[in-house]
Amino acid sequence: LQLHGPNSLPQAHRRPAWLRFLLQFHNPLIYVLVVSGVVTFALADYVDSGVIFGVVVINAIIGFVQEGKAESALEAVRQMLAIYANVLRDGERCQVDASTLVPGDVVLLESGDKVPADLRLIKARNLGIEESALTGESVPVEKAIAPVAADAVIADRSCMAYSGTLVTAGHGQGIVVATGGQTEIGRIGSMVGELQTLSTPLTRRLDQLARQITAFILAIGLLTFLYGFFVAKLPALDIFLAVVGLAVAAIPEGLPAIVTIVLAIGTRAMARNRAIIRRLPAVETLGSVSVICTDKTGTLTRNEMTVVRLFMENREIAVSGGGYVPEGGFHEHDLPVDVAEDMEINRLARCALLCNDASIRHEADAWHVTGDPTEGALITLARKAGLDPVESSRLFPRVDEIPFDSERRFMATLHHDHEGHHFILLKGAPERVLELCTRQAGGRTLDHDYWLGCIHGAAAAGERVLALAQCELHGERMQIELHDIMPRFELLGLVGIIDPPREEAVSAIAECRRAGIEVKMITGDHAVTAAAIGSKLGLSASNVLTGEMIAGMDDAMLRQKLSETDVIARANPEHKLRLIAILQSEGQLVAMTGDGVNDAPALKAADIGVAMGGKGTDAAREASDIVLTDDNFATIERAVREGRIVFDNLKKSLLFLLPTDIGEGGVILLAIFAGLAMPVTAGQILWVNTVTAITLALALAFEPGERNVMDHPPRPSSEPIVTRMLALRILFVAMLMMAATFSIFEWELSRGSSIETARTAAVNMLVAGELIYLFNVRHFTTSAFTWETLTGNPVVLWVSAALIVFQLLFTYAAPMQELFLTQALDAASWLIIVTFAIVEFLAVEIEKAVWRGFKVVRM
Repeated sequence: LQLHGPNSLPQAHRRPAWLRFLLQFHNPLIYVLVVSGVVTFALADYVDSGVIFGVVVINAIIGFVQEGKAESALEAVRQMLAIYANVLRDGERCQVDASTLVPGDVVLLESGDKVPADLRLIKARNLGIEESALTGESVPVEKAIAPVAADAVIADRSCMAYSGTLVTAGHGQGIVVATGGQTEIGRIGSMVGELQTLSTPLTRRLDQLARQITAFILAIGLLTFLYGFFVAKLPALDIFLAVVGLAVAAIPEGLPAIVTIVLAIGTRAMARNRAIIRRLPAVETLGSVSVICTDKTGTLTRNEMTVVRLFMENREIAVSGGGYVPEGGFHEHDLPVDVAEDMEINRLARCALLCNDASIRHEADAWHVTGDPTEGALITLARKAGLDPVESSRLFPRVDEIPFDSERRFMATLHHDHEGHHFILLKGAPERVLELCTRQAGGRTLDHDYWLGCIHGAAAAGERVLALAQCELHGERMQIELHDIMPRFELLGLVGIIDPPREEAVSAIAECRRAGIEVKMITGDHAVTAAAIGSKLGLSASNVLTGEMIAGMDDAMLRQKLSETDVIARANPEHKLRLIAILQSEGQLVAMTGDGVNDAPALKAADIGVAMGGKGTDAAREASDIVLTDDNFATIERAVREGRIVFDNLKKSLLFLLPTDIGEGGVILLAIFAGLAMPVTAGQILWVNTVTAITLALALAFEPGERNVMDHPPRPSSEPIVTRMLALRILFVAMLMMAATFSIFEWELSRGSSIETARTAAVNMLVAGELIYLFNVRHFTTSAFTWETLTGNPVVLWVSAALIVFQLLFTYAAPMQELFLTQALDAASWLIIVTFAIVEFLAVEIEKAVWRGFKVVRM
């Protein structure tokens, strides 16, 4: 213990809570907001200042709560370790605390035990261990004591038992070779702890935008102050207040709130589609994904072994239906087979049912298997053939048995039929069963070449093959011995078993490819099985990569090979990490799905980690950004669609907020440089920013997706959030708003109105322009001259009505007039405002038509 330490995972180094909280404020966008809050406070606008600081604090709290994913993941891995272990010490069997195990201890393993440390097996009898959480294998691994190659991948190390895995059958002994952090599960835990959480495309883009806004405001503010003080000879206080007004106008105070609301609404939509979001920015990240690396078992497949083919003499029968649901039929040459009249299928199905130790049951609207999944598939086959397990056991009771043994590779059971007839049923590895058969169904001599061809054909299709045989006995027998199992059996046939692909996964993969998203299947299964499943799913599976091949390649070769295939087999955790790193180095945005402990490092290293909520481990869920409650790849495709909608809505919100801010800032800037009176005051600007942010901009969060949202490739991860086309639209609309605001301000002054009335008209012009522009911005380039513009998003109508009420109060309510220095407007003023707003609407629609002429559908 002094030398190796306790058999437990090391505690992760954690940052103190206060430091984690303070680091939430270390963000350029937060800096801009803090400056905005200070400015509004200095202007004695305590309500708006409170709102801004409230947004900052709420964002910090959310980030603080979401922090520490690595620590949680490591804790979940730690909880997988066994608590107690049965060992041989001083020649006696005893139970000890698993944390006291050391290398050299001899551990006893029995069915149902959790393996307490990494063991080199020295005894194994019918020993089967469930390693799917560590390797991705869909069936328990048969263990033996024979050594394997030193460079064998984990899934092929049949002489080893690994900490955290579960013994499903048999018993054995092993010598402890690694404990605590030195075990495979400990190594994975350390990988999870060492990985840094990657920033999302949204946070990177918003950081970039915040830096640009900050630099722009500082530069323009400095230039304006220098011009006003040195050139225009304005008093320092006056020009300073004007610059403050410019800063208030240019800062998008409502942006963080809008971003949070859009992401929250996306989170709710994904939850309805069975995808639970653990981190808000992950909603948008899915919309940017260009490669999905997915686990096979349970995600692309059902994780339920299913008999799909029967091989009998000169016959090949296809079996329909998937999983353990006893529904489906039998087809020969695409024609249905009447099983009740087909004695060959009946005899084979009876053997599959009786020479079997598993059972299937119906619970909570689903069918579950108790025992070995492969035997569960055989029971389902028998039930599809119309056999009842209880009735069959009554008619042909089991008298004795020889259990399956990994060395013998078969199971045999002795039965009778209440009429004095006794017979042995045999089930096992096809090569072993063929050695014990002298004839095939019908009494004809066994055609070895034919059956070997069937075996190879099924194996090439990724199917696990079992052979079923029967032997009639003379006289009454009450027990069988190993010497009774000799070459005298009649071969009933072969069954091909596979974990079938989900039907919805096939169409989801096709949809992803149509959207320009690559799908890579990474599995712990053998290459042949992986290739067969990959082909059925529509993936490129001709040049399967294996973990052994990955280990022997340099990055350049691996990058080339990875571009030639979509299937990677026999992959260890470090192989998955390397594959993700290679893809990310090419600028790809990678999503990784998984359910096992072995997937946790890759889930954390990927840009977006997607864990299985049903059959997944806690370690995988804690390391992920998104958890699928139905463990289905099709849900990922729907989540990608929702992510694209969320990002589009974020861009529409920016497309709405930024022209207003630039327009307001431009109005002030133009007034300063032209030596004119300010068309709006700083307080009025804050009113406009606040009232439109909580009404109009909020409505865009509820926008349904564009019709072509999945018809274009993913956005490049390097693409800024404000693209060139988006910037042109923003500037165009800002110029329209500036022109309209100045025009109505000057028009009011020219007809003798007071400065307060002219400013009131200017503010209402800004708001009216934004209100009408909201209907433009609902679609990037699609025409707004459709009925859907009014009916597609009911929230737009509600917030428009609310905004009109707010502006009427702003214009006519006495307290508002006193607070914001406004005056009532007459009918002529409103007529001009509405006319200018309609002109703005038409101008933007003409601009959209120009973009459509250039085949532009997204910005």
